[in-house]
Amino acid sequence: MDTGSAETAGNTVGSTAAEPVWTGLPPGLLRMRRLLLVVWLGLLTIILGALLAVFAGAVWAAFALLPFALLVWGWGMLGRNWRSWRYAERADDLLISRGVLFREETVVPYGRMQLVEVTSGPVERHFGLASVQLHTAAAATDACIPGLDPTEAERLRDRLTELGEARSAGL
Repeated sequence: MDTGSAETAGNTVGSTAAEPVWTGLPPGLLRMRRLLLVVWLGLLTIILGALLAVFAGAVWAAFALLPFALLVWGWGMLGRNWRSWRYAERADDLLISRGVLFREETVVPYGRMQLVEVTSGPVERHFGLASVQLHTAAAATDACIPGLDPTEAERLRDRLTELGEARSAGL
């Protein structure tokens, strides 16, 4: 991640460049998701292997490798998904892009934002992460940026709220 993402994203608001400057998500989100994957599928592999070995025999215990194979596949998929998330602040709107197989890009005009909130559950707080949730009049355009550093999430919330108030006053 760009260490100067706040400055880089802030510079795009006043610029007239056609291409936005994208900011990726911090690696803490990927670490959190991979740890949860290992914990849940690792436990499932161990418990399933033990139960199958005791009740069905050692040959059937090999089926416990299925959750382990899912863990290996999921490890790579989480990395691809994490790399696909990015956001960019422009002069009139916020862009959020995500998706590996199906790319989805959400454009949220500042003047249409009704509520910007920062949330952080217990697992996110443990990893030092927060999410920014954007609410608009149309429920279909609500957007979320997960896994941000809490200070960046608060900065983004304050900036989006300020820009939203300024833009909505002109509507």
